[in-house]
Amino acid sequence: MNILENKKVIIIGDRDGIPGEAIKACVETVPSAEVLYASTECFV
Repeated sequence: MNILENKKVIIIGDRDGIPGEAIKACVETVPSAEVLYASTECFV
């Protein structure tokens, strides 16, 4: 059982950390997880 099974996910990545698209690629490996929104922001 995966913690993301049957979950809807909102992803906010960091430009100087882990980008949102990289996190999205990992979440998409769980077949039943649904990515609703993914973005990379710059927090200064």
